[in-house]
This record gives sequence, C-alpha cells and structure tokens, in this order.
Amino acid sequence: MPADALFQPYAFKGLALRNRIVMAPMTRSFSPGGIATQDVAGYYRRRAEAEVGLIVSEGTGVDRPASLNDPNVPRFHGERELAAWKTVIDEVHAAGGVMAPQLWHVGNVRTRHPEWTPPGPYDSPSGLSRPEKPFGQPMTDAEVADAVRAFAEAAANAKRLGFDAVELHGAHGYLIDQFFWEGTNLRNDPYGGATIVDRSRFAAEILREVRRAVGPEYPVILRISQWKQQDYAVKLAHTPDEMEAWLTTLTDAGADILHCSQRRFWEPEFEGSDLNFAGWAKKLTGAPTITVGSVGLTGEFIAAFAGEGSKPASLDELERRLERGDFDLVGVGRALLQDPKWALKVKEGRTEELMAFERTALASLS
Repeated sequence: MPADALFQPYAFKGLALRNRIVMAPMTRSFSPGGIATQDVAGYYRRRAEAEVGLIVSEGTGVDRPASLNDPNVPRFHGERELAAWKTVIDEVHAAGGVMAPQLWHVGNVRTRHPEWTPPGPYDSPSGLSRPEKPFGQPMTDAEVADAVRAFAEAAANAKRLGFDAVELHGAHGYLIDQFFWEGTNLRNDPYGGATIVDRSRFAAEILREVRRAVGPEYPVILRISQWKQQDYAVKLAHTPDEMEAWLTTLTDAGADILHCSQRRFWEPEFEGSDLNFAGWAKKLTGAPTITVGSVGLTGEFIAAFAGEGSKPASLDELERRLERGDFDLVGVGRALLQDPKWALKVKEGRTEELMAFERTALASLS
C-alpha cells in the first residue's frame, strides 16, 4: 500500500468517480417502517466524506406488497419513503459523493421476523423457495408485469431524486435470480425454459423498462451471482459459452455495468484461467464490471456474518488483477461497514489503522 490502481479516477456515461472503490450494498435494517432515517443518511455521508468512489445503498424495496421480508429495510416507493431518500442523496452529494440505490425484491425468501408478515403474498416464479421446497404460489402474468413496472418506476424515481445511477439486485437467490435459476423456475410459459437465456426474459423485460424510464445515458448497474444463499455451490452458467449467452442477453436489454458477486474475489470462475467472475464477464461482454467478495479481509462474508471475525488483508492480488484490466471497479463490503474511513486509510497508506471486522459492527450505523 498505498494501492495506486484503486485510486485512479473512472468515468462512464454520467458517472465521474474519484477512484475505483464501490461501497457494496449491505442490508442494515435500521429504517423502521421502511423509511430511511437521518442516521441512515449520516451513515452514507460518512463514506462519501472519506472518499468512497461510488456508494451503492443497501437493498431497498420496490412497489410490490412482499418485495421485502424485513419491516426495517427501507422501501423505494411512497411519498415519505422517497422524501427520506432525497435527504440521503442530498447529504451524500454535499460530501462530494456519488451514489446509486439498489432496487430489490426478495422473492419468496421467508421473513426473518416471525411476529411480522409481509402485507401481501410472496412473489416467485414457481412457488419454490429452493429446489423441491414449495413455498407460496407462482406469479401470474399480471403479477410479473406489475413487478416489471415496480422496478421501472423505482428507477425513474431514483433519477428524479438526483441519484447518479441505479442498481438492480439480480443475485443471491432473490426474485430476479429465482427466475434465472433452473431449480426455482419451472415455468412452462415464456418466462421459463430449458436454458439460462430462456429464463432471463423476466430480467430482460425489467432492464428494458428501466432503460425506457431513465433514458439512454443514465447508468444502470445489475448485480448478479452464480451462488445462491439457498445453495452456495450453484452455477447458472457452467461454461464460458453459457455465461456469454446469459450476460449478453442482459447487456443487450440495458445493463451497463455488471456487479459480479462471488464469495472470494480471487477464486477462478472456470478451469484453465485465473479470471474471476467479473473478469470473465468483462471478457465475454465488453461491459464494465465490478468485482466483489472478501476484499480487504482475511475471511469470507458468510462466515463473518455468522460470527467469525476477519482481519485486514493485503490488496496486492486485487491490485494485480485491476491493473491487468480484469475488471473496472471494486466492491468493498464489510471493511467499509466496520470503518467509514477505510478508503482514505488505504489511500494514505495507514495500514496500521485498518480495522478487523467484528460481527458487533452490525448492531449500529457507525
């Protein structure tokens, strides 16, 4: 350190970033009733003040009755909810930051609050919470169309409120990803099918409607993953050819930047190459990519959220891959959750001040 490649500026469409660091979206559950508080605004402002290049918000629910499974996760619809997000983006901009909200629908992932139920039926492609595990009912065509509308409307509101870009959550076994996954999408209508391209129609329709809502020059980021919270070993694309067909469908539909989530960024995606998921996505599509997965820490995030601590780790391998051009931007999660000044400390070579991640950090908005 300092990590020089991380601190090169980056420009794309309307984005002008001071460096390559992206604050990864992380659910915090500090928005009672779905309304982001002043504490939430301060949480993001502090990262902007400490020179994070692009902030992606925690997932925030679109306008479907059960888009969220937690009453304390923020929503991105409704007059009071959107007014709260206006406060957030105004504070981030005042601190010199750049920000995108992540638009989210959890699908039929069960609520984590037994005393609370969503105000409507769970949405899912086939009424399966995981392969061979029924939960809820398949979405009707009208419900699918309304979900498409909800994402597009939220994206339009993000632009109207002054956010610099928008991200759609299409990963980790949530609604969009449940349509991608052959284990949870058994539909025999145009939203299902034998191939990953067939099962990408729902995502492609959302992307096309979002693009219509925000126009051609507004950056649209799509978060994707091979792994699912229901099964860490799942792969949607087993070969580079399959991945190319899948991701090209999404970029053709309107995705500008692919946010490629994996548990450990250094792990190769396919045999015969050390390219990771983001590296392959960029190679196959030519689109800018964000890598993410245990950046700056020794332990991976699933174990960490279960209580395992993680110590600061070298960024040398990340730098090597970034300098080689494997990906364009770097998502940082837990290191930035623990310490709002992480980016500034790395830039200034203050390695002795970097903090270990402890699960107790989840209990507050530092």
